[in-house]
Amino acid sequence: MLDHSMKISNVKIILEDGISLQGDLFIQNGKIQEIAEKLEQKADLVLDGTGKNWTLVPGFIDLHIHGAAGHDVMDATKEALAGMAQTLPKEGTTSFLATTITQSKEAITKALMMAGHYMNEQPDHGQAEILGIHLEGPFISSKKAGAQPLEHIIAPNAVLFDQWQKASGEKIRLVTAAPETDGGQAFFKYAADQHVVASIGHSNATSAEVKEAINQGARHITHLFNQMSGLHHREPGVVGAAFLHNELIIEMIVDFVHIHPEAVKLAYSIKGADRTILITDAMRAKGLPDGTYDLGGQEVFVAGNEARLKDGTLAGSILTFQDAIKNMKSQTNLSMEELVKITSSNAAKQIGVYDRKGSITVGKDADLVLLDQKWTVQHTICRGKISYQKEELFQ
Repeated sequence: MLDHSMKISNVKIILEDGISLQGDLFIQNGKIQEIAEKLEQKADLVLDGTGKNWTLVPGFIDLHIHGAAGHDVMDATKEALAGMAQTLPKEGTTSFLATTITQSKEAITKALMMAGHYMNEQPDHGQAEILGIHLEGPFISSKKAGAQPLEHIIAPNAVLFDQWQKASGEKIRLVTAAPETDGGQAFFKYAADQHVVASIGHSNATSAEVKEAINQGARHITHLFNQMSGLHHREPGVVGAAFLHNELIIEMIVDFVHIHPEAVKLAYSIKGADRTILITDAMRAKGLPDGTYDLGGQEVFVAGNEARLKDGTLAGSILTFQDAIKNMKSQTNLSMEELVKITSSNAAKQIGVYDRKGSITVGKDADLVLLDQKWTVQHTICRGKISYQKEELFQ
């Protein structure tokens, strides 16, 4: 990367541990170099927030996204992954996990190989960075398949997972599986032993089975409430266990289609900012007009803010990260400190990249988002380069 500098001045900067500073930030060669109330350095680009009431937060990290702008991870092409990486900064997303879907072994292998290859060659700045792969399926429950094709669901298999991990170039960071399936508990232990985040999802497990999965290494819940055993007073299920066990970090799709607003409020009141991660679970229709699209070889009908299979089953979302934040704020009176946790720092910590992502800290990647007073994305910076700007405001 060429020597390149940027200064962002006169903005409110949200630092680690909820500390905020009204001041300046200096970036060089894609890294945060200095933060202070006033910086005198000259820069190639200056972004001045005087009179704008802007807030600078860490870039958003989406741990669960299948596609956007007509592209899907399962397309298994460089063009699809690049297309996602280029469009996601519009909503403040600066990095993500390329997420697969239940499909044939061959299709999954192809997608994993392409994602791993793309990660090794992706640009070092200027677009959202793929941090790894989220393997969602095929090790799930057929009783909670949702939009995951039933014909390709198989029992958890450590040997096959190891083959897939090798095919990806060791890029799988998170795997969703159902612990109650044949071999499920052993698989959770295997994944955890491999330092892959083991997530319970698409699961009909009892609360006791979830507790055992935690003992085996489960630390994550894939899209809380959706396609999992619900909370009942005689069987708390996955949802009840997720509420009870602090070891588990929850994901939520806050589009008010997948989860009722008051259910979002309930979950957040229990899990709090330290154990919640916002995701989009978006599919290829995000950012495109209503119409018919594809997800895992199935027709998906998109109308308004919903994406559904022909039988009415929800098939991912068309949610933007920016809208997820605004929806969350409408129900929870979210503070800016909490926003940073649920959009960035928790995700970075969960997948082991907090040394370079997830907070505004000297030495870390300059993945940054400028928000206005309504929490609308004004500018997105990916590793030191403007990747989205709402207006031309440079000096």
